[in-house]
Amino acid sequence: MTRDIYDPTYIAGVFDRCSANYRVWSAVASFGLVRRWRRHCVAGLDLPQGLPARGVDLMAGTGEVWPHLLARFPEIAQITAIDISPAMHAEAVARLHGPRARRITHLCANMLETDLPDTSADFAISTFGLKTFDAAQHRIFATQLHRILKPGAPFSLIEATDPLGWRLRPLYRLYLDRVLPLVERMFLRGAQDFMMLGAYTKNFGTGDSVTRALRIAGLSVTETRLTGGSALLLTGHRPRD
Repeated sequence: MTRDIYDPTYIAGVFDRCSANYRVWSAVASFGLVRRWRRHCVAGLDLPQGLPARGVDLMAGTGEVWPHLLARFPEIAQITAIDISPAMHAEAVARLHGPRARRITHLCANMLETDLPDTSADFAISTFGLKTFDAAQHRIFATQLHRILKPGAPFSLIEATDPLGWRLRPLYRLYLDRVLPLVERMFLRGAQDFMMLGAYTKNFGTGDSVTRALRIAGLSVTETRLTGGSALLLTGHRPRD
């Protein structure tokens, strides 16, 4: 039977299984690039300083972006973290400490189906969740994002891509498609979940389907390509009515 790698139940299972190793493994496997890309994502969020904002972290994972986000915008009042994987939520909760904990609300839900109130978010951020959606799901995501954001509210989204045209792409693909799966099997007790990164990035391509979906939904969008095009940063806002 062919797996539907975009089925929400399948995706939740993948991240449930790799949740315990996700934070460390993603940083090591990317040679620290994911941390740099998260900082770029936060830097791209055009949120006015001093605003006691309430926003959403979409496909939040284990919350690696929160330290960067709260360091830049310490006045943020509340972050609603949405993720489909219960185990990723559990890992995120385990890592919370001090005053940060009271400012994070966890919602275990499918972003494509969430019933967060209309125009309820002062900002939205997402790091590395878009590749787990196909083109049709990107359109639903964009509609949801437009619905949730307040008029004028900014967003910043980042995702790893398949850098077509980059001269180092053959090495990049070799690393994702062959080297990482081998290392994972050797050092993570035969696990084969992180190896899905290769399939998801290849299918995601350059991320053009997300950009189109956001614009069709009525959002203002700017693209920035990072590290030879191996990551796509999408920043913008919901226009004021």
